[in-house]
Amino acid sequence: MPRFRNASFLLTLALAGVLTAQQRPRISQRVDSTRTTRLGRTTHPLTRSGRDLGRAAADLPMERIQLQLSSSPEQQAALEQLLAEQHDDASPHFQEWLTPEQFGERFGPAQQDIDAVVGWLEGNGFQVDPIGRGRRTLEFSGTASQVERAFHTQIRQYEVDGVRHLANATDLAIPEALAPVIGGVASLHDFRHKPMHQVLGQAPAPTPATNLNGGARGLGPYDFAAIYNLTPLWNTNFDGAGQSVAIAGRSNIKMTDVAAFRSTFGLPGNNTQVILNGRDPGIVGGGEEMEAALDVEWSGGVAKGATIKFVVSASTNASDGVDLSNQYIVNNNVAAVM
Repeated sequence: MPRFRNASFLLTLALAGVLTAQQRPRISQRVDSTRTTRLGRTTHPLTRSGRDLGRAAADLPMERIQLQLSSSPEQQAALEQLLAEQHDDASPHFQEWLTPEQFGERFGPAQQDIDAVVGWLEGNGFQVDPIGRGRRTLEFSGTASQVERAFHTQIRQYEVDGVRHLANATDLAIPEALAPVIGGVASLHDFRHKPMHQVLGQAPAPTPATNLNGGARGLGPYDFAAIYNLTPLWNTNFDGAGQSVAIAGRSNIKMTDVAAFRSTFGLPGNNTQVILNGRDPGIVGGGEEMEAALDVEWSGGVAKGATIKFVVSASTNASDGVDLSNQYIVNNNVAAVM
């Protein structure tokens, strides 16, 4: 019995050591902005081929920049092991998903390190938002001149394929002392992800196809169910009921369009929720609204019983609204499917 108690005590000490290591501060030096290190591959490749139109205005708003924080090597190894076990049906941790808070506690930086990074950002004049629940991203806002001074770069204007863009001209630099916990900056440019839909003219109708008004034909959700043999699942009530699907967007949509889609194809009414992450960008042109509406309508058209949660974030000079929405969905555990 004494040997068992001793073993339990040693195991407790070992576990405590692991937990302590996970939150052990990694910033051990004074933050000196004159001693810096470059973050490789933080310049957008299109700046090399674009026409340089000159430096951006010093007071240009650079809002909602996302600073990525990193795990320690020990935390990263533990995370990779956990990911493997979560997908191994023989593991006791199979599908043992973590909440954002649990992830942050196990794999995020120590609070002392977060405070040091926040102090450096605020010392450079940035407004810093509360850290995400997963403790891996810090969001901050400022001006072009503040970005240039803090990250030792320039914000310049470029023309690429006839379109004007903003971007940092060189790889970013950060204080050496912060390098153990700063993984990088998500973006400091306005090169956006492109909508993936294509608008077609008259084309051969797919089979089976839904008859629409005026003799036109198109593919509907029940056609999709037939083509991909989804109907048997629907018939046994596996249609997404009780589940939520999160969609990331950067343009708002007309809810009347979603209602018309569901009514046209005989889908049950469901709760499509719009969640604003920051200011409302409104209806954005250039195919943005169409892309967002397609995502919402067809996610709800296949998982016809699910609740669709459409998260909308306005793009800024520094960040793509889709990336901001993705981060919001993860940090706030909006849905099991994204």
